[in-house]
Amino acid sequence: MQEAPVSPLAGWVNFYVIIGSSSGALTGLQFVVMTLISELQKPGSMQEVRAFGTPTVVHFCAALLISAVMTAPWPTLSGLDISVGVCGVLGIAYGLRVLWHARNAAYRPDLEDWIWYSALPLVAYLVLAIAAILLRWYPIDAQFMIAAITLLLLYIGIHNAWDTVTYVALQRRHEADEK
Repeated sequence: MQEAPVSPLAGWVNFYVIIGSSSGALTGLQFVVMTLISELQKPGSMQEVRAFGTPTVVHFCAALLISAVMTAPWPTLSGLDISVGVCGVLGIAYGLRVLWHARNAAYRPDLEDWIWYSALPLVAYLVLAIAAILLRWYPIDAQFMIAAITLLLLYIGIHNAWDTVTYVALQRRHEADEK
């Protein structure tokens, strides 16, 4: 009886289970954050949600998707590069759209906001697309790049969710002090 081939990604399963599970749970938590925001007396516009709220969910979902792709039972790396590359290219396109929304929002982002909501995600998705290209020729290095980017997307989402929660909390306190 012939044994099934071991996936070249088998060593990464635990890593991606942890990242994927965390991303899924934090996506749900972001829905709670958005519910808190909707209860503010002075809610932001859809432009702010598209620039600062929705991208957080997208980054969590991207980390979840990459985790799923990287733990799929690929017999070889052929085809994986296309899947990862599509994630990277779509992420770049989405990141440019977020940048446009942030530039046109009523809220004026400070430098930290530009870094966490626009620059870091764009760099992450660009490196993801590059890693997809490198996967055929430098599979080990590319796998580490993909892992680092997946973790970075999770951290970006955590930072941005926390940033939103603290903003909402401070906004509520400010409104309570004005009464």
